[in-house]
Amino acid sequence: MKKLLALALSLVAASGFAAEYPDISIADLKTAIAEKKVTVIDVNGSSSYASAHVPGAIDFASKGAELASVLPADKNALVVAYCGGPSCSAYKRAANKAAELGYTNVKHLSAGISGWKKAGETTEAAK
Repeated sequence: MKKLLALALSLVAASGFAAEYPDISIADLKTAIAEKKVTVIDVNGSSSYASAHVPGAIDFASKGAELASVLPADKNALVVAYCGGPSCSAYKRAANKAAELGYTNVKHLSAGISGWKKAGETTEAAK
């Protein structure tokens, strides 16, 4: 019985951490964007995306259902999801979806769009 309980607790603990993704700094994301080595996903909704998003980001609200078709073929490629800022957890929808599709290098820009703007970084508006 004790072994069964220990196994159940370890599975619960593992599943609780499964949805956590390492953070990426603004500087590291900027470098990856400049080197064209990242796919960035904005999870702020289409109206926010339309007004300002990280350059090159994908609008998860409009592309989420077809995410597999807009992500790179290489499952080890860097994929970064972000939302509004440090207290926002909406990014997990896109990060979890990428992980479910088999992507192994999924990260989180915890600064979000608010931190990106506060750092004085350029944004794009939807075309």
